[in-house]
Amino acid sequence: MDRLDAMAVLLAVVEGGSLSAGSRQLKTPLATVSRKISELERHLKTRLLNRSARQITLTDAGRVYVEACRTIVEQVDEAERTAMGEYATPRGSLKITAPIVFGRIHLLPLSLEFLKAYPEIDLRLLQSDHVLNLLEDRIDVAVRIGDLADSSLLATRVGATRRVVCASPAYLAKRGRPQKPEDLKSHDCISLENLSTPNAWKFKTGKAERTVPVRSVLWVTTAESAIDAAIAGAGITRVLSYMVDSAKRAGQLEFVLEEFEPPAWPIHLVHASQGAAPAKVRAFVDWVAPRLKARITGRT
Repeated sequence: MDRLDAMAVLLAVVEGGSLSAGSRQLKTPLATVSRKISELERHLKTRLLNRSARQITLTDAGRVYVEACRTIVEQVDEAERTAMGEYATPRGSLKITAPIVFGRIHLLPLSLEFLKAYPEIDLRLLQSDHVLNLLEDRIDVAVRIGDLADSSLLATRVGATRRVVCASPAYLAKRGRPQKPEDLKSHDCISLENLSTPNAWKFKTGKAERTVPVRSVLWVTTAESAIDAAIAGAGITRVLSYMVDSAKRAGQLEFVLEEFEPPAWPIHLVHASQGAAPAKVRAFVDWVAPRLKARITGRT
């Protein structure tokens, strides 16, 4: 039995949540995947997985073993990258993640230019508004918006973004401009359902912060939908400034209550700090960071 291969199969099954998902990920017949897991369990003389018709769960022994497998496989991968020159020459696959709208507006255009400058690198851009774990999801570089939690990640600040309140000129001409946050109670608001408090917005008064209830007439699940609705005159919405930069410059949206905005959120590029960074990671951060900073500056 090839134990390293069996470990990789086990990790694929666990990450996929089922034997069939692991089979699809590995592009290996389901019977082969099942056989390798069974052989590994016989070798270890213990059961690693609890199997059911729809899913698998780890036993206590399985949880411990899977964590050890992740460490071993990552160390082997790192050794192979070193041998292939990834730590000396920028080459290989690069996995990047960014929030959906930020990725489309800023990171995708820069990534296309980066690929021209580094033809030996291929890039996978994961756009998600959920914070992905760099180690568990094997991500090389991430864009983080907001204050960073204490961690072992290395961070390069590339700018900041504001939380802005905006509406179309037509809406404001018809309903009037709110002069203070409390005025929002008499306005039609467009809220995002994925916020922790979608029916209340936070504002700044001096050094203090206050929460103001809003009357939402429309709830949406993406910032792009909220922006489209605001441009159409459906009401007032609140999004991050980089999301509406082009709409503001085009005269489709206007900012209101700017003097009450809470402090801006920083934007960082982050990557793991364990060991020496591969040349592809160093190349991406060094190339993208100043260009990203230039795009963001003046647009927040």
